[in-house]
Amino acid sequence: MPRFDPTELARFGGLSLVARRIVEGFLSGIHRSPFKGFSIEFAEHRQYYPGDEIRHIDWRAFGKTDKYYIKEYEEETNLKAMIVVDASGSMSYCGQQKVSKFTYAQHVAASLSYLLLGQLDAVGMLIHDTQPRAIIPPKTTSKHLLTLLNALEKTEPGGETSLGAVWDLIASQHLKRRGIVVLLSDCFDGLEPLQRALRHLRFRHHEVILFQILAPEELDFPFQNPTKFRNMEMRSQELLVDARRMREEYLNNFQAHRDGLRRICAELHVDMLMLRTDEPVDRALGAYLGRRK
Repeated sequence: MPRFDPTELARFGGLSLVARRIVEGFLSGIHRSPFKGFSIEFAEHRQYYPGDEIRHIDWRAFGKTDKYYIKEYEEETNLKAMIVVDASGSMSYCGQQKVSKFTYAQHVAASLSYLLLGQLDAVGMLIHDTQPRAIIPPKTTSKHLLTLLNALEKTEPGGETSLGAVWDLIASQHLKRRGIVVLLSDCFDGLEPLQRALRHLRFRHHEVILFQILAPEELDFPFQNPTKFRNMEMRSQELLVDARRMREEYLNNFQAHRDGLRRICAELHVDMLMLRTDEPVDRALGAYLGRRK
């Protein structure tokens, strides 16, 4: 299977091309395509091969060409998905990577949108920091992809946010119709507010998939020398610390937060996957399709 290094995606150009390369390469790699089935709306003909069901042969085409062709139809579904993207200041962190957490989230959101629309599912998007910045209702049309990608491309991460409170607001005001909610965030908030928000989403009968996007430095804390840390959401706040001395405490606290979030997700039946910004973006597609099965 081809692997899509997030640090190399910029050479493909804009999000539209990036999403197409990721999804089509991913589907080619697993030798399957979700884009066609046998349903109601005609898509195209293809040549008949031994093993194909005879009932799908187009006998009218056979009468004209003396060759067997299969009629393929586009699959119709009732799935509605809303992709919620965290654009708060902490998502702008890059570390030593060439790609920030927000850029990584853009690629994941674009790829999932491309995949879902290819399956004729309805896809919407909500981008937020302290408040929703862009709200795009779910649609199934192919042109809708450009609307979603334009909203992503014109967004710059910034601003302070209480993540749980914003998701709680989104659940009550903007996600009233039951569907799949895909959350893309670093999940930097207290466990109690996050728990309340996720419980609210599940109370409204949404299927929730949470992708926690983290930079390697946040996971490994490789800093050794006295280091100045800046608050990405309130940049005037800086703190000079002895990184080596605080490493163990940081890692313990960080792991406790992640373990707590995993427990909350397990209790609420929320699918959770951690994504590192130095790992292939198509891992999110595999995780999504695995959960859809």
